[in-house]
Amino acid sequence: MIPDKKVFTANEWKLVQRLNTPAKVQRFFSRVPYQWEENGTTMRSFREVVKRKKAHCLEAAVSAAVILEQHGYPPLLLDLESHDLLDHVIYVFKENGRWGSIARSRDIGLNGRKPVFRSLRDLAWSYFDTYVDFSGRLKGYALTSLYELGKYDWRFSPRKMTKIEDHLRAIPHKPLRSSDARYKKLLTRYQQYKRRYPDRTPTYYDSRPTWLL
Repeated sequence: MIPDKKVFTANEWKLVQRLNTPAKVQRFFSRVPYQWEENGTTMRSFREVVKRKKAHCLEAAVSAAVILEQHGYPPLLLDLESHDLLDHVIYVFKENGRWGSIARSRDIGLNGRKPVFRSLRDLAWSYFDTYVDFSGRLKGYALTSLYELGKYDWRFSPRKMTKIEDHLRAIPHKPLRSSDARYKKLLTRYQQYKRRYPDRTPTYYDSRPTWLL
């Protein structure tokens, strides 16, 4: 059941009402400081993210689900599985039959996507090039609804929500197979860029017109 406005604090509800489209939610999280987890891993609910004003990818995805649930969007997450075990989790939505996403990352190329993709596979592939860094390489993706967690409180819990992480690891992932030649070309380009600009994030990707900024 979608929660009533009464269970939100006044500040939370004001935010929910203001962020009434995926584009607005993405702009909000693009400005929220990234949660670097300097003091240990975190997995905070929407309520805790609003309080602390920080979020990493999974926290932003869950928070986006809470916000947009109030505007008629189902709470869908897509887990992007990487060879280095550093997965990226994004919130996904559909508009006019096309898939888009909302995401928060240290790298701008891993943030959200406009709703222009015919399939989840196409959406997942749009992250392949931008995911290649010194160790990352996407190998699969999996869709889940937060409703699959039953009565688990993924909206307002004050506790570390490890159940969400465990659930994402456990669900079956569909493979994204890529050639080693393509990967090595992307890796070499990334390494060369970072040697020249160690403090910058690459933005040279062909997928940039589809980014939801």
